This record gives sequence, structure tokens and C-alpha cells, in this order.
Amino acid sequence: MTPVFPPKNQLSNVDAAWLHMEDPTNLMMVSGIMTFDGPIDFDVFKQLIQHRLLKFDRFRQRVGHAKFPYNASYWEDDPNFELSAHVRHIGLPAPGDQPTLQRFCGELASSPLDFSKPLWQIHLIDNYGDAGCAVMCRFHHAIADGIALMFVFLSITDFTPDAPIIREEDDKKKKKSRGLIGNLYKQTNDMIKTSRKLAQKAVKESLNVMTNPARMLDFAKLGGDGAMSAARLIFRTPDPQTLFKGPLGVSKSVAWTKPIMLKDVKAIRKVTDGTVNDVLLTAMTGALRRYLIEQGEDVDGLNFRAAIPVNLRGPEEMGELGNKFGLVFLSLPVGIEDTFDRLQELKKRMNALKGSTEAVVAFGILNAVGMTTGEIHRIIVNMFGAKVTAVMTNVPGPPMPLYFGGQEIKEVMFWVPQSGRVGLGISILSYAGKVFMGVITDTGIVPNPTSIVDHFYDEFDVLQDLVRQTETPEPQSTKPESVTPSQKPALTPTATIPSPDQCQALTKSGRQCRNRAQADSPFCHIHEPEPEAETETESA
Repeated sequence: MTPVFPPKNQLSNVDAAWLHMEDPTNLMMVSGIMTFDGPIDFDVFKQLIQHRLLKFDRFRQRVGHAKFPYNASYWEDDPNFELSAHVRHIGLPAPGDQPTLQRFCGELASSPLDFSKPLWQIHLIDNYGDAGCAVMCRFHHAIADGIALMFVFLSITDFTPDAPIIREEDDKKKKKSRGLIGNLYKQTNDMIKTSRKLAQKAVKESLNVMTNPARMLDFAKLGGDGAMSAARLIFRTPDPQTLFKGPLGVSKSVAWTKPIMLKDVKAIRKVTDGTVNDVLLTAMTGALRRYLIEQGEDVDGLNFRAAIPVNLRGPEEMGELGNKFGLVFLSLPVGIEDTFDRLQELKKRMNALKGSTEAVVAFGILNAVGMTTGEIHRIIVNMFGAKVTAVMTNVPGPPMPLYFGGQEIKEVMFWVPQSGRVGLGISILSYAGKVFMGVITDTGIVPNPTSIVDHFYDEFDVLQDLVRQTETPEPQSTKPESVTPSQKPALTPTATIPSPDQCQALTKSGRQCRNRAQADSPFCHIHEPEPEAETETESA
């Protein structure tokens, strides 16, 4: 019987907002993929889901709807719950390579979940690679945001390949733990306790530009800053029209990179005096620039915005499902050609967002959206959707390899939903010392997102050139008989004479520097000579 009063398990306004944003052309799902070099037994796979994922009540619950006057959505136990409706086993068609898997993931990302059941589904996919498999997960955004789903991911995986499926639990706390990931961590073994610490550390390293987001959620203290942020959000002009914006269809396409070593990203960060996020966002912005140029678009002076989720959980909330994040809107300097200049501009714009109340105000707007229905809801969502071109998110994962079903997880990637009329989503995930970047697009807007991934590789290589130019060459042997003319390092550039706006210096390996020269200088920021110090006599 439909409840007469507001139900106890009513969706929060923000969770309800993501539920109401569901549209056939933009499904509100968080999708993820894990790949393995070996097979996983399907019976073992089902047991893992049964004993670990279903510990969280939310994955046994469906969405119910109360009648007028409350018209609230709430979580209720599915009386007809069957695991087989949510866990599927299929084989990937030949040749079973990454493009084939990407096409299959795109098909799943285009298929809605069944709203008469709990809003999730997981596929075990055989025949991937030489003898491996993959696992594709789909969770509705109303269940949880990316940070909370990272906790779920950590709770269903292991540190070792031979870990038991059923873990030892503290019986005294078992009954109190259902529904909260944080409590689950307290009543399970050391694996889960360590996972929580890793997840908390990951949040601190993510694209969180708030100094103390939980404290700032006291809207009463925002004052004039909050009013200014709200005004900027509401009256911000729409993004310029590019081929990344347009009417959306049902079909979606996905792609992701091969692993990029995190140490290489950090080496670039050190040389450029940026952050890991500055480096990755610079490469991604450059990839979008290259794609637009490839399609014949004019990018001169082009800027468009990316909506970036910002975690708003406090430390005491690092175990709860649901959604608790705001949004900041980063203007991407797509029009800047020089990679280093683009990184510096991105860094400046990101720094300007630090301490901003924009994310908290956006959270408040999402909260208000969750209380609306019908045409008003669509108007608000589409208004904000017009102000951005992409959604970009970064969820750092654990720094060590994890195991699932006895197999080591080799690759991990996820894709975020795009609200309103946004048709481009970009995700960054770090795992086991590697970084993965994923793209999801509306097929009618970008038919093949793999080309964006390929351009990302190109841009990242340019950034690595900055590191190569500062590397010290290997020492040469001092033995005369061991040195021949063919072994001597090149001391002259092999490239053509540099253009006037290019750095005139040579790298330590003898190559022509590829950076743009600074204004009023023949050298770039790296090779600019240090000013000569005054001698003691001169200063006297």
C-alpha cells in the first residue's frame, strides 16, 4: 500500500534530483569497467556479489513513489528481488579486443535500467583478450555518487588473490552495519578498514578545490559570497556553439586509454610547477582542441566550460551512500596552442576556484531541483546544461593492485552521466600507480571518441618533452679508446632553424627546444638564463 505520510527512507532532495534527470537521451547512470588477464568463474562471481555488494541494503531496494500531497520518492525493499535479474554472464564476440569491448560498453551505456527493480546491473564478460574477461557495472546516480561508489568498489575487492569470499565479521556490529559503508568497514576485517583509509586519502587527492567543504555547507554563513556565486551561476552566458553541443540521441559511445604511469605524470608536474590534475586536464583540453581542428572547426580564442564535481562530505560522512557533491565550472582554454601556456592558464583558473562558494551553491541548487517536478525541473536542468559543454571528474583509486574473483584487476575505468543537454563526459581514474582516462559521448555528436583518446596520447607526449628537455644526459666514458665519433652526443640540432617565436635553446641532449619563447626573450621559461649575481666589488 502506498504510504500516506512521507516515508522513512525518502530520497534526499539531491538524490531525487538525479532520479528526475533521467532521460532516454541522457541516462543518469555511473558505468564502470574492470578488465582481467584471466577468467573468473561465474559461480564465484555471483557469490561475491551476494555476500559483499548485497550487504548494502540499497542494492536490494527499488524506488517507490508516494501519492499526493507529498509526491515523494523513497527506497523500499524489492519483494521480488532476484540476483539473476541484476547479474548477467555473456561472451564478447570475436576478436574480443578493446574496440569490441568498447562497442559493447557503449550499448550498455545506452540501455536504461529497469525502474521496477533495484537500479543496478553487473555483467561478467568472457572472451576478452587472449584468455581474460571483463566486468561491466551500471549503477543509477540516485544510489550514490562517485566517491561513495569508490567505497563500494573497495569493499567488494581484495588485496590478495586467495582471499575468502565470505569475510569474518564482528557479530555484535553486524545488525547495525546494513546500509552504511562506513559501518561496514568497522565490522569487517583489516582489508575493509584499510580500504576506508585509502578512500579517504583518495578524496583528498581528487579534484576537490574546497578547503573545508563540509564546514561551508552551512548556507547561512555564505552571506554575500554565496549570493554572488548564485548570481554568477544563474546569469552566466551559454557556452559557445561547437560540434560538442547539439541535439542528443539515444546511442552513446565510450573509449578509454591504455594505462599511463603516474610517475610520468608526476615528473611533468614537477617540471611545470603544477599539480597532477593540472597536467591531466591540460592534456585533455589539448586533445579536445586537436579533435575540433581535425573536424575543421575554428578554435582561435575558444573557451568552453566543464562542470567538475566537488566532494562535500566531511570525514564523519565517508561511509554513506547517496550524493553529496557540488559543482564548479572550469573554463577550458581550448584556444591556447602552446601546451605549457595552456597548463599555466588552467592552473591559474583552477586556483581561482579554490575556496570558492560556487560548489556549495550548486549543491543548494541541486537540492532545490530535487523538490521540483515536471516542466520547472526540466527548465532548470536545461538552463544549467546550456552553460557547460562537458562534465569532467577525477576519482583517485587505491595505489596498489586489487583482486576480484581470484584475478588481478588490470584496468579500471568509469563514465559519468551528463545532465541536461550535455553530450560529452570525461573521467580520470588513478589505480595501482597508473592513470586511466575515459570518454563517453553522444554518438551523434562524436561518433568515435577513440580519436579523442589518441589525441590525448599526443598531448601527453608533448608534456613529456618538457621533462626530456630538462633531463641530464648519461655521463660519457672518460676512456679515450672507448669514445668514437659515432658515439659522441649530438651538440647541434637536427631539426630546422627555429622560428622567431620558438625557444632558441638546445636541450641537454642536443635537441632543439620545442617550447614557445617568452615575450621579449629568445628563450622559454625553462631555458631563460638566470640573471648574473652582482659581485662583492660591484655591489660595494
